[in-house]
Amino acid sequence: MKKVKITVLRTMLNQDLAEEYGVDGLTACPMLREGQTFYADYAKPEGLCDEAWKAIYQYAFALAHGADKELFYYGDWIKKPGVAICSCNDGLRPVIFKLEATDEEGQINYTPVR
Repeated sequence: MKKVKITVLRTMLNQDLAEEYGVDGLTACPMLREGQTFYADYAKPEGLCDEAWKAIYQYAFALAHGADKELFYYGDWIKKPGVAICSCNDGLRPVIFKLEATDEEGQINYTPVR
């Protein structure tokens, strides 16, 4: 298993939706900042929002387990092998992430069955 580099590309606020549905004073995500990086292998990196991890975990898992050699979704989404562009599921203030496969070995954290 390899580590996956997670980079915050963009934090956004959908102003029109926030004005209609959000609480007063809602801003872009206060937990993450553009350019911030994390490294993941089998578990959520410390400091990464739980909801963001739920939304991007499947791509991190795939990249950590060898999907870096292929294009996601048969080449009709991302043109670069080993990369996924994903977002958290907050529709008012989404955060856009770039996930990249690395050559760095991740931890294998499991207990063998006896």
